[in-house]
Formats: sequence, C-alpha cells, structure tokens
Amino acid sequence: MESHEGMIDVPGGRIWYRCVGEGGIPLLCLHGGPGHTHDYLEPFEDLADRRQVIFYDQLGSGSSDRPRDTALWTVNRFVRELEAVRTALGLRRFHVFGNSWGGMLALQYILDYQPPSLVSLLMSGSPASTRRFLEGCADLVADLPEDVQTVIRHHEVKGFTSCPEYVAAVSVFYRRHMCRLDPWPDAMERSFAEFNPAVYETMWGPSEFTCTGRLQDWDVFDRLGEIRVPTVVMGGRYDETRPDQLQDIHRAIRDSELLIFENSSHNPYHEERRLFMDKVNEFLDKVERSAE
Repeated sequence: MESHEGMIDVPGGRIWYRCVGEGGIPLLCLHGGPGHTHDYLEPFEDLADRRQVIFYDQLGSGSSDRPRDTALWTVNRFVRELEAVRTALGLRRFHVFGNSWGGMLALQYILDYQPPSLVSLLMSGSPASTRRFLEGCADLVADLPEDVQTVIRHHEVKGFTSCPEYVAAVSVFYRRHMCRLDPWPDAMERSFAEFNPAVYETMWGPSEFTCTGRLQDWDVFDRLGEIRVPTVVMGGRYDETRPDQLQDIHRAIRDSELLIFENSSHNPYHEERRLFMDKVNEFLDKVERSAE
C-alpha cells in the first residue's frame, strides 16, 4: 500500500508524520497521552483502502523532536501544532480522529479555529472536561481491590509515584479500563515503550486518574454546542472515560452519534477491531455522501 513519511516544522521543533493509502478525503489521526506516540493507532491503517490515513507523533513523542523545555507543553501550542500539520500537508478537506487526549486536542482545535476544511470529527474515549473525567475515574478506582487502592493512596500522598509498587497498582486500573486484551497488542506496547513521561506529567500527572498538570482545569463541555461538523462520539463499555460521560458529550453536540463498544475499554480499535473499523467506515461514508 502506498505510504510516505517526512518531517514538518511546528512551533517548538519538528514533528514526524506518515501518510498511508491515497485518494478519498484524508483521515488525520491524533494520538493520546500527552506523551504517547502514534504507534497504538496503527489499526487505522485498515481504513487506508478507501482514503489516505495520516499519523503524526506530537512534539516530544516518538520520532518527532524531543525538546526539554517544559514551557512548550501547553494546550495552545499543541493546537497550533495541529494547524501547522494541516497547513503543511495541504489538507483542504479532511476528517479528524482523536483518542483520549487526541480527542480533547481535536475539540480545542475546532473551537479555536472552526476550520472550514474539516469534514467530520470522530472521538474515542475522550472527555470534554477534566473535572468530570476525574470524578468518573474516582468511582472506577473505588471499585479496585482494597489493597490496590491503599497502595495508590499511600504513594500519591507521599509523592512516590515512580515506585514499582505504585506502577503495579496503576496497571490493575489500566488492565480494566485502558485495554482488556491479554497480552496487549504490540502496537500498544511500542507506544508505551516510547512514552515521554516529561510531557505526560507536565500536561497531566502521575496516572490516568490523577491530574496535577496543566490540563487539570481544562473544560470545554459548555462549548460543545459550538461544534458544527458531523460528529461521532465513541468509547468502550469499560472505558476510563465512562459511557455516561460520553452520553453527555453526545447530547451536547448537535446531531452527533454515539457508539459504545460492549466488549472494550479505552482502545476499542484493538479490543473490537473489525467492528470498530466497520462502524467508522459507515460513518465516514455517510458523511461523505451527504457532503457531495
């Protein structure tokens, strides 16, 4: 299948990108984290038989530059980075997909730019409010075994979040609400192996359910009515972004669709890959027919 890659100048450095497939209206994929890489989104190459699929590693991640200046890790700079990618690749019409932080970034980008070239928005496991997300996560943590909760509380109070015991306790949450496959797919393992904790901890914090970074006050929920493009809100039944929150986001975005994958958590494109891709193709085909 046709593919090419390269580097793009963005605010703060250069980022790596890869395009797979050709033709159609391109789908630009935004990975989560912040601080992870595009690797875990590789299942989206399944869609490249109908359209070009574009991946990139956000600044600080993967094959992109990894500057040490933590002042670069702001929502505004990541939004400007996304616009720089769109401009450099000449995307006059495009769909955007974001998972987790990637969907948060997509929402902020749309609200800041209202890009006329955007055809549709697809989000999976993405909150619209850090506060709401953390409230949901608190309930999920409360369902963990008591000994796991004790380890988490003790280490967070002491600030010992790099301790192997804390990491092991957090992994119990991840196995329930991040990805329920055993073993995890290689693409996810690669993304975690290349993970940049400096970006994650500056923007978010020590774990998915504890936010101490610059995103702790992020909230666009009350602005979701400004989203005007066709939108599908997706997630798993066991997602760390709970289905009730996804339902609220769906209701707040006019004429949006909601898809909950019953046997998945935060990564349904791995956990129910074929069904997920079929549903995405159905959505994109419908949007493109109506746009003709």
